Amino acid sequence: MEQENNPLYDRNTLEFVTVALEYCTFMETVGQLSLFDFVDKATKLLPLLYLKASLLPELEPDEDAIPEFTVTEDMYETVRSQIAGLLGEYDTYLETFHPDMQYSDAPVAAFVSENLADVYQDAGNFVSLFRQGFEEVMLESVAICSANFKEYWGQRLLNALKALHAVRYNDDSIFEMGEEE
Repeated sequence: MEQENNPLYDRNTLEFVTVALEYCTFMETVGQLSLFDFVDKATKLLPLLYLKASLLPELEPDEDAIPEFTVTEDMYETVRSQIAGLLGEYDTYLETFHPDMQYSDAPVAAFVSENLADVYQDAGNFVSLFRQGFEEVMLESVAICSANFKEYWGQRLLNALKALHAVRYNDDSIFEMGEEE
């Protein structure tokens, strides 16, 4: 495939690769961050990741392809638990887009840590497949990631961002912590 018409070399694809890698690295280093630094960076990085994912080229996943995903359950759980530990009481928020909400009078609780770990899982799998350097695998990774973004993790990213926005800009105590550091 010619490089100029190849969606792998499209500016939007390459920018998504960069931001997805940055996001994965950020998630893998959560244990080294203060609460303020985590929330501050997350509220800046998540909108960029969402934007870049929404600009990925339209590709159809190959139903017969069986990619080798590398983000394990242990990796997912490590990221989730580190975020949950860091966020503490800020990890839980009320979910308004949960399918059970339409049938319930009671609020449905959700967790920022689970949402961000879900995004990490897909972004991490994308990055590892893309790094292999085989065009067929790379194209499939873009197609799968884009489809999963639309169907699943895009909404989870936005839900987490909404909760983190409330912490960052509506809770004076966390803002004061950041000012002291």
